[in-house]
Amino acid sequence: MTIKLLADSGSDLPLHFFEKEFTELIPLRVHIDDTEYEDLITINPQKVYEAIRNGKRPITSQASPAMLEKLFTTIAEKKESGIYIAFSSELSGTYQTAVMVKEQVKENYPHLDLTIVDSKCASLGYGLVVKEAAELIAKGASKNEILSIINDRVSHMEHLFTVEDLDYMAKGGRVSKASAFVGGLLNIKPLLHVEDGKLVPIEKLRGRKKLLHRLLTLMGERGDTLENQVVGISHGDDLELAMEMKQLIQEKFGTKDFYINLIGSAVGAHAGPGTLAIFFLNKR
Repeated sequence: MTIKLLADSGSDLPLHFFEKEFTELIPLRVHIDDTEYEDLITINPQKVYEAIRNGKRPITSQASPAMLEKLFTTIAEKKESGIYIAFSSELSGTYQTAVMVKEQVKENYPHLDLTIVDSKCASLGYGLVVKEAAELIAKGASKNEILSIINDRVSHMEHLFTVEDLDYMAKGGRVSKASAFVGGLLNIKPLLHVEDGKLVPIEKLRGRKKLLHRLLTLMGERGDTLENQVVGISHGDDLELAMEMKQLIQEKFGTKDFYINLIGSAVGAHAGPGTLAIFFLNKR
């Protein structure tokens, strides 16, 4: 039976990944002024970062229920076996909506074979899980084998990241306002991670050099055989910073394989320009 893989744009994988790997893209939605866009389809991240730099506050919404219904119905009609790996349910309502839509489709197609996975991940942490699932499908792995491996990856995917302004994320509802602070004038940067799918601040650091070296320290404490992993690095329109981080990781841990990409429109609308994030598997 053909296995159909679905993922949403919160994975921060580029459009050409979805075209090349035969993975169905479910775009999250971005709103700027009075216009609604489909992430990766009708808007690119640079437009979102430009809007933020011009003082606008893009907002986001979950994937279209009508699109989910159409995709799930197609899987049922083609008698395919589907796996939808979804953006963390703590950061988007898309997972819950997908579960609801699946049950609606099953009323007409009781044989629907679709597993919806709450990745509890975001950005390229989520993207690395999707990428591995696509590779497993290409190798002919069974659905049970794929689900076993990706559930293991989900439970061990570490996210470490920093943003220019945590207050911006608080206004978007992604972290609590009690956790937010504005430190730009003092060059204070927040360091955060993802815990059970939620964004959680760890500490505040002053200066870029201290921040990068603290990221390395935490990576060394939490990472598992980093020299043999694919490490993800995503950035908020600051490739120079991402490449600097890559070099530091290479020098310290001997990591050879990296997956680097710009943070997409949906995630970038909340994280903002200047964000830096690293993703790797933690210790068992």
